[in-house]
Amino acid sequence: CTCATNKWTVCAPDGSGNCTCTLVGSNHKVDCSTLTSKCWLMKAEMVLLKEKCFWGRPHGLAGDNGIYNPDCEDSGTFKAKQCNHTSTCWCVNTAGLRRTNKGDKSLSCSELVRTSWIHIELKHKKRSSAFEGPDVANALKHLFESRYKLHPKYITAIKYDSPLIQIYLNQEDSEKSRCDVDIADVTYYFEKDVKDDSLFHSNSTLNISVNGDALDIEKLQIYYIDEKPLEFYMRQLASGISAVVTVVTVMAGFGISLLVVLMLLRRRR
Repeated sequence: CTCATNKWTVCAPDGSGNCTCTLVGSNHKVDCSTLTSKCWLMKAEMVLLKEKCFWGRPHGLAGDNGIYNPDCEDSGTFKAKQCNHTSTCWCVNTAGLRRTNKGDKSLSCSELVRTSWIHIELKHKKRSSAFEGPDVANALKHLFESRYKLHPKYITAIKYDSPLIQIYLNQEDSEKSRCDVDIADVTYYFEKDVKDDSLFHSNSTLNISVNGDALDIEKLQIYYIDEKPLEFYMRQLASGISAVVTVVTVMAGFGISLLVVLMLLRRRR
């Protein structure tokens, strides 16, 4: 009795003999037929980090990998306001990334702003000859559809210019059904796979094949783009800023979270 889509679960047969799984460190029941939300995964990861004494600053701020102990809605989405069990709070987007200045518990987060675009950049290891672009696109589309259960309509484009690959995901609230996995959850599972820390119970290594040849990823960079600009930059930088992007870089098995501001200055007439 195991949960195929989440290794951080405790499973046991119920009175009817059905396998029931709960998240590590909580009584939250997990639907093992689909991906677990990123918010619940981060909570489970924090429990395990503390149990293994890998977390040297209990109840403190997030570490270099961006993990903190989030508050989740019953649906699994992040609560708009996060405090990491401290008196310091901030507002987050649907990917759980901070999008405001930090404040005290009086901080108001009026809404959970959606991360509607995710841009994934990959770099594969050197090889004697480049892959064919359509073959790379087909292999990655199949991966995201079969392994992560992402509907193909949310994969807007896959571009290849050896050794670089760009994957564009777009998901608006208006088109996402309750049965659809969220692109932020998909990206988190993919990021973990690339870091060789699979969230699937089998803990299998990610293997991507392009016409029988291995596509070995050596670098990954993720851009999270919200439907609204990050608020804390609006008070600190010039008024000409019209877009901001949160970036996560994964290289050689290590994850680093960065906040990057793309300053698109309005043209003066």
